[in-house]
Amino acid sequence: MAAIPDPADSGAGSRLRGAALLLLALLWLAFSAGLRPLTVPDEGRYASVAWEMLRGGDWLVPHLNGLPFFHKPPLFYWITAAALHVFGVNEWAARSASLCGALLAAGSIWLLARRWTDRRTAQWTVAALLAQPLFFMASQFANLDMLLAGCVTATLSLAIHCVLVLREGGRPRAALAMAYAFAALGVLAKGLIGFVLPALVLGLWLAGTWQWRLIPRLLSLPGLLLFAALTVPWLVAMQKSFPGFLHYFFVVQHFQRFTQSNFNNAQPLWFFPAVLLLLALPWTLWLALRARRTWLSRAWWLAPAPAGPLRQLAAVWLLAVTAFFSLPQSKLVGYVLPAAAPLAFLVADAIGAAWPQRLWRRLALACAALGIAACVAAALVAARTNDHSLREMGRTLGALRQPNDITIYMKNFYYDLAFYAALDRPALVVDDWQDPALTGRDNWRKELLDAQAFAAGADQQVLLTHAQVAAHLCGRPGARAWLVGPRSWTEDHPIAVGATEIAHSKEAVLWRLAPARRCAGPQR
Repeated sequence: MAAIPDPADSGAGSRLRGAALLLLALLWLAFSAGLRPLTVPDEGRYASVAWEMLRGGDWLVPHLNGLPFFHKPPLFYWITAAALHVFGVNEWAARSASLCGALLAAGSIWLLARRWTDRRTAQWTVAALLAQPLFFMASQFANLDMLLAGCVTATLSLAIHCVLVLREGGRPRAALAMAYAFAALGVLAKGLIGFVLPALVLGLWLAGTWQWRLIPRLLSLPGLLLFAALTVPWLVAMQKSFPGFLHYFFVVQHFQRFTQSNFNNAQPLWFFPAVLLLLALPWTLWLALRARRTWLSRAWWLAPAPAGPLRQLAAVWLLAVTAFFSLPQSKLVGYVLPAAAPLAFLVADAIGAAWPQRLWRRLALACAALGIAACVAAALVAARTNDHSLREMGRTLGALRQPNDITIYMKNFYYDLAFYAALDRPALVVDDWQDPALTGRDNWRKELLDAQAFAAGADQQVLLTHAQVAAHLCGRPGARAWLVGPRSWTEDHPIAVGATEIAHSKEAVLWRLAPARRCAGPQR
């Protein structure tokens, strides 16, 4: 490794190559981002919140079906709503925040590797990251995990750069301020984890390598003020407008979700190691083949700076992220995305060491080809197997409905329908909302009930019981009504008599309700 950049790769030439690399990364990650409809529930949920932000013009309070939605902070919605405004309401724009997160992760780890290693290692770091099925598919998935991973990667890359500069006697004030700024963006992307995770990784690395004296020098008053200026205003504004927000946002959605077991997606302790091993193929295979000369070599880890410290840091980063998210029972694949960048760096570092040998060089190129093929295959398979979407039904509804029409969801919540139909008002959701058992499970019902608790005024009453829906429709005789629900629902509900089926999918049926039947019969 080289401690400083090559003279031939500095100035305008370096910036041009960096811009070209970023453009290629964007084209590679985005080429298939619009091939498939939104996946439900996650992509439909977050895209619909962004659509409501754009439609309603309230860029401060996220809303889900017209209800204040505080599961997560607003950065993802801001980016997505802006993209929907610029590029139109489509899948590519809905996934733009994840694409931004992926580009941020790739660009920041490339800059770190380029500054403190050599050009080959930096290029292979990006290659091993972008041609990693886990990272590639997550960059085209509209949820918060990739945006968080990008912010965490940028924060740690800048903080690591600051540590290495401090070791050489420098004063990296600008880079340190940027690290605090990206940590703040991480908090706005997904909450406290945007700060906690970089602090955990950096603290473990500095403590484990006896660099305690550098910790106070990383504490920056201007950086803390910048961090507070970016994060506190939104939190204060939400608490002022919605009493109880801070408790719900931090205690319920942060600490309880991390420590309790009554949330969905419970997985065993070995889940994330298995995810990395399988979804980062073929690069994990390369590391296994080179393990005796790298991971199992004491001399490899204790090499002179900056090689040794960077390798140690990457290993701590990889292991700390994996261990941290393995502790809670609730686990989703995307949680481990902040570990993708250090894994790619360790792969590239091992490739750089083996590059002079023709066999290993060919194996590295073969891994790159296999990684690209795996990414393309995963994108094509995903495009052909997503059969739970209501895209076509939503477009049909959007083309037929008129302003002020009423949309009603029966005994289910269809996350992606508002996005595809471009609904101009919330849908009514009909279910047994008075059942106390609804709050016992982490599902769409509890999600809407939690949001309803922050709503104020009758105009935000969108959760109706079966007994209430007929009265609601009778009170609006001039508006057409559209019903969406399972086919079985029509068998025992009087309001469905005379409804005309308009479209259907595997998940639901769309009916147009005859005005004459709106006040029909008693309801269950």
